[in-house]
Amino acid sequence: MSKPVPSPPLPRAGHARAWWRAPASPTALAWYLIQAARAHDGPLLAIAADNHAAHQIESDLHTLLGPDAALPVLPFPDWETLPYDRFSPHPDIVSQRLAALNRLPTLARGIVVVPVQTLMQRLAPVARMSGSSFDYGVGEKLDFDTEKRRLEAASYRNVPQVQDPGDFAVRGGLLDVYPMGAKAPLRIELFDESIDTIRAFDPETQRSLEKTEAIRILPGREVPLDPRSVEKAMNALRERFDVDTRRSSLYQDLKSGLAPAGIEYYLPLFYEQTATLFDYVGDKALPVLADAALANADAFWLQAQSRYEQRRHDVEHPVLPPEELYLAPNPFARAAQPASARGAVRADASAR
Repeated sequence: MSKPVPSPPLPRAGHARAWWRAPASPTALAWYLIQAARAHDGPLLAIAADNHAAHQIESDLHTLLGPDAALPVLPFPDWETLPYDRFSPHPDIVSQRLAALNRLPTLARGIVVVPVQTLMQRLAPVARMSGSSFDYGVGEKLDFDTEKRRLEAASYRNVPQVQDPGDFAVRGGLLDVYPMGAKAPLRIELFDESIDTIRAFDPETQRSLEKTEAIRILPGREVPLDPRSVEKAMNALRERFDVDTRRSSLYQDLKSGLAPAGIEYYLPLFYEQTATLFDYVGDKALPVLADAALANADAFWLQAQSRYEQRRHDVEHPVLPPEELYLAPNPFARAAQPASARGAVRADASAR
């Protein structure tokens, strides 16, 4: 009879950290993460060294776990843009991030996979998800004009035909909407003034799929574009920067109710206070830092500072300093040690 393989060590009471010898392969690391997650009373925060490593960990976790509903794997992907880029992330990425942010505050057990540079990002406050979400259900009354305004205020795009997460279209007696975080777009059909059916459909063929009784509509972006939030951001731009509002495409797009390209790098202007992923996962989360994660955090911080210095004097497109958009490496390292007594884990190249 074979001996059971021991679980990796977790931090003991009163100890800030535990150390793992670096697993021999990415799959072995995924196995370690699963065993630690099963032993820990709370979510596990797997902090990967970069995007490629995060995708590898996620893939290996799914392979090893299979359909284990008791231990879900929740990726929080990177925007896949460089600091201060003037284009926005792909809607699929934004959709996956918003779905994760919506679920994390109530996640009791599971493994959250995040690249280290993504974990450094400052995010919308936790209340943003619940306060800006709404539902549709069969039998409810619905007015298309009202819903059009509500979806636009939630940063959804009014398009002729729905294709990507965050799109919606009104056609005759139908409302098509692709909710952020959903696997497929949904078609809402009215009978008189009430919702008669809600069906998923294929955006390529327009073919109807399975029915559902209710849907949850998450915000269309991480940055709010309702009139009140936009006015706050415009005021902040005027007060903080010597910007010619008539020549600034950033300002003029906001004034016109449009989402400027790269608006994500102005997120702090829309909120009184930002959050981080640590606020979403809560104090029970156990961070596991992969080998090279902290070194890559330092390198990313230097890259953000360099790109900021290159762009900080652009009066038509001013930029925020890195410390408003990211946790600096030292505060990040402190934040990676949760308030609970269980501490954090380092999966390093040498045993300790």
